[in-house]
Amino acid sequence: MGPIAEAVTAAGGSLRRVFGRAQMPLTLLDTPDRLILLRDQLKLVEAAIREIGDPALPARLSMQTGIAGLGPIGLQVQSAETLQAAVARVRSVMPCLLQTATSTGLYRQGAQAFYGYAVTERIESGRQANEILALGYLLGTVRHFLGPTWRPARGVVTGASLGAREEIETLLGCEITLGSRAGLVFSSHCLLIPNPKRYDPVTTEAADNEPIGDDIAACVAHMIELGLDEARPSIDGIARRLGMSRRTLQRRLEEAGTRYADIQRAVLVRRAKALLSGEALSIGRIAIELGYADAAHFTRAFLEWTGVTPSQWRRSFSEPS
Repeated sequence: MGPIAEAVTAAGGSLRRVFGRAQMPLTLLDTPDRLILLRDQLKLVEAAIREIGDPALPARLSMQTGIAGLGPIGLQVQSAETLQAAVARVRSVMPCLLQTATSTGLYRQGAQAFYGYAVTERIESGRQANEILALGYLLGTVRHFLGPTWRPARGVVTGASLGAREEIETLLGCEITLGSRAGLVFSSHCLLIPNPKRYDPVTTEAADNEPIGDDIAACVAHMIELGLDEARPSIDGIARRLGMSRRTLQRRLEEAGTRYADIQRAVLVRRAKALLSGEALSIGRIAIELGYADAAHFTRAFLEWTGVTPSQWRRSFSEPS
């Protein structure tokens, strides 16, 4: 979100108007580097394009952000042994971490490979803008292995025409053609290229940011975290976003040895401590941010989680050790 906000502000646009059109809370700007669901990202990008009149904005944003800005998905790429392994990892985790209605895939066409991207649900508008945004991230994935100057044989997006084609091609650094499926075409031998800068979590800090696997518990935790910016998400809402029923989600979590309530509690504790570690927000405001009616309800919950009140935890955090 940070790059979108910067682009809109630099062009003299209104962030309040952009977020309003996208039906997203302005409070998301308090954590500008947070990964948001792809369908929400698409609405935000569409609103920004409309606000500043820049059809090349998706390409600009994806190239500026790069895979490092994709959070756990970027870490999946950076920790893979080869490009082929990275593509497989992204394919397995992206539906959970971003949106169930998108998919990536690798297809062999003789000596060439097609790294494809698709929006699998029917959307009224913005499909091509979404594909251009995705092409930048696909290029970032491949260029992590092959270097920043690497160029595919071509990139492909769907649609009858492509506005601002020359500017988009310049930004992405490759030729863009129109076709039935979006993606990148390149030599298949590139798939076996080893990772030149493989991510290896050897410190405590790195271990805390270890790539999210494709397990359902990690996906649910991530989606609860994202949903806290609007209201505390329910198990029914999370199940819908994952394309399954409430009972199916409960069964999958039980098979993983956990429950929705346990995951939600862990997310709330983590977010509460993050907010309490700063002095910007009052206890009452933090309670609202976490979906509580007032500070008293939040205080009782935090005391149950940690054995201390929010005020006590904040004081102990700020005291020099």
